[in-house]
Amino acid sequence: MSQIISIHSYRGGTGKSNVTANLAAQAAMAGKRVAIVDSDIQSPGIHVLFGLDKSTMKQTLNDYLHGKCAITDAAFLVGREPTAKEGVCKLADKFLWLVPSSIETMEISRVLKEGYDVNVLNKGLKTLRKSLQLDYLFIDTHPGLNEETLLSIGISDEMVIILRPDQQDFQGTAVTLDVARSLDVPSIRLFVNKALSRYDHAQIRADVEKTYSTQVVGVLPLSEDMVDLASADVFSLRFPDHPWSKELIRAAKIILGQA
Repeated sequence: MSQIISIHSYRGGTGKSNVTANLAAQAAMAGKRVAIVDSDIQSPGIHVLFGLDKSTMKQTLNDYLHGKCAITDAAFLVGREPTAKEGVCKLADKFLWLVPSSIETMEISRVLKEGYDVNVLNKGLKTLRKSLQLDYLFIDTHPGLNEETLLSIGISDEMVIILRPDQQDFQGTAVTLDVARSLDVPSIRLFVNKALSRYDHAQIRADVEKTYSTQVVGVLPLSEDMVDLASADVFSLRFPDHPWSKELIRAAKIILGQA
C-alpha cells in the first residue's frame, strides 16, 4: 500500500516546495513510483523546479477539482521532456509524476474566493495511488492552518513539518504539532531548514527534538548555492555531492524507511 506524505509548514518561505521536490526525487531515484500533488493552490510553485510552465501544464489540479478532467490527466511524468534541466533529466527513466496547480490569475482568484471541495481532492488522491500504482504520494501543502489543509493532512500516513531556526517558526510549529496530533496522523517528523553555517547543527537537532518530543530527520544548511540555482532545477539531483544534498539524501532515507 502506498504512503501519503504531507510536507507542511506553519509559515511561507521555509523552503517547503524545494524540500518536497528533492525528497520525492530521491524516492524516485531509489526506484519507487512517486507522485507529487501541489495542493498549495493559492500560491503554486513546485512546477518551476521541474521546468514546467504554462505551455507544458495542459491540465492542472484546478481542472480536476472543477470537474474538467480526471486527476490522472493532470499528472505530468517529469524528466522526459527535451528541455529538462541537468538534474531533472536524471529522472528520465524513473517514475515521478507531478500534479501541478494552475498559475492562471483567474484560477487562483477563484480558489481564494470560493475554496474547493476537499472530498473531491481526497478522492483524487486515492485514484492516483491506485491508477499509478504509487509507492509514495507527496502532498505539497499550503502553509498555515485552514480547513482544506487540515482535511488533507488528516488522511496522511506521515507528516513532515518544515521549520527554520526562527522564533516565529518555533511557535507556529508547536501549534501545528498540536493540531496534527489531534488528527491522529500516524507519523510526524520535523525538518529544520536554512540553518546558518556558524550554528551547531547537532545542537539544533537535539534542542528541537527535546522541545517538541518529535524526531528531527534533518538540519539543512542555508546555502548560497541553493539560492543561486533560483529554483531552476532539483538541487540534490544536480549537485548530489553538495553538503545540502548529502543531508537531504540522508533525511530522505529515514523518511522512506531505508536508514
